[in-house]
Amino acid sequence: MAVTYQDILNNLKNNQYAPVYFLQGEESFFIDEVIKHIEKHAMEESLRSFNQVVVYGKDADIPNILNHAKGFPMMAERKVVIVKEAQEIAGFSKEENEKMLLHYMENPQPSTVLVFGYKYKTLDKRKKLGKTIDQKAVLMTATKFYDNQIPSWVESFVKSRNRQIDQKALQLIVEHIGNNLTRIANEIDKMLINIGEEPKIMAEHVYKNIGISKEYNVFELQKALSFRNVMKANEIITYFKSDPKSNPIIPIVANLFSFFNKLLLLHHAKDKSEKHLASLLGVHPFFVKEYIMAAKNYPLAKVVSNVRHLKIADMKSKGIDYPSQPEGEILKELIFNLIH
Repeated sequence: MAVTYQDILNNLKNNQYAPVYFLQGEESFFIDEVIKHIEKHAMEESLRSFNQVVVYGKDADIPNILNHAKGFPMMAERKVVIVKEAQEIAGFSKEENEKMLLHYMENPQPSTVLVFGYKYKTLDKRKKLGKTIDQKAVLMTATKFYDNQIPSWVESFVKSRNRQIDQKALQLIVEHIGNNLTRIANEIDKMLINIGEEPKIMAEHVYKNIGISKEYNVFELQKALSFRNVMKANEIITYFKSDPKSNPIIPIVANLFSFFNKLLLLHHAKDKSEKHLASLLGVHPFFVKEYIMAAKNYPLAKVVSNVRHLKIADMKSKGIDYPSQPEGEILKELIFNLIH
């Protein structure tokens, strides 16, 4: 039975456990979160040494996993068997292993909670194993978020920690970290510890706790480009060149590509109202005016040209089809081409 991450968490919080969970997909954060919740809450800590088994796919095989699953709990309501990194189980799709899994799925041990964390892959539901797991187990497929989904997720995550987040702080986190939900969550949790009882995460907290320079960061570079502020853009690039380890080129280019891609969407939008543009661009309405102003500074033809410049810079940074160049020189040339 295919369900969402939130459906699973709601049921677990109500102490409703299924015999088999198969957690798959590209977004490892949700897989890890479900597993962590089951590890922590399925039974009292004093009962875990006898009733909770955690194995890793590279060290396990299907017969051994199922032997654990078929066992009975000792003085506990349930037994928990967790298979982390299940995608690394040797011969997972071999016929004999599939037969054993299929047989267990048809008649699972009712007192066992068997959990597979199958990251970065998905089962083929057209095949018997995939079809059976879909029908007999709790199946969650965690897909990667699109970039425009990240801000609302961050707001929800912060809210789940009983805090709020300022819009500039939100954008700084998204621009700096990207779509790595695990890293975003870890950075926010560390930051919340450091800011104590502060009810709202502000930009100053992000600068101080996530190691982003207040003046010289991708967010400020994007702003300088929006205004076609050559001096400020070059100042930021010079700073990046002085510390390339902390300011690697690939995420910088990716962020700028996202920025100019949004300008493309804005140029082609028929409805230019701020509310519609905020939804279209996947940004908070607070930032829409900046994009409107940037679109005025960069006509459609220039935006298309800049997307091409960014693709070339990306290939140069990865050593594809171009001779090797220092990252700082690639960035310097890129910024010149973007503005002029």
